[in-house]
Amino acid sequence: MVQKTGPQVGPLEVDTMRMKLTLASLALFGLTLMAASCGSSYSSPTTPTPPGGGGGGTADVTITIVGMSGNQSFSPDPATVRVGQTVAWRNADSIAHNPAANSGAFNTGLIQPGSTSSPITMTAAGSIGYHCLIHPDMVGTLSVTQ
Repeated sequence: MVQKTGPQVGPLEVDTMRMKLTLASLALFGLTLMAASCGSSYSSPTTPTPPGGGGGGTADVTITIVGMSGNQSFSPDPATVRVGQTVAWRNADSIAHNPAANSGAFNTGLIQPGSTSSPITMTAAGSIGYHCLIHPDMVGTLSVTQ
């Protein structure tokens, strides 16, 4: 009886096939990760990491996240507060968002639809640009006055 075998391949061809399979797997993983991060329903605490504190309670000013509309994603925009006042973001959109200062001065944490971030205390005067970490085209400005 003659036993049939498949085509013979050399070690270089096996290595090439393994590399192609590895690259394809990595590409698929990357695409899956990108798709999962956009509009994700991942839940995490909304505890901010502001330099001057924050915490629970009612904010002096609440900024509403109205949706992914570029420089019209937040209302009011610009928002104005005084040094020492607190600001919170309320998510009126149907997907999660994460507002953060462009400078890194604050990060609200992930805010689920219908939720409000913890208040963040503004400790210094100036104009603070911010954006959504998940959707960077969503931008706003916070004006902090004396």
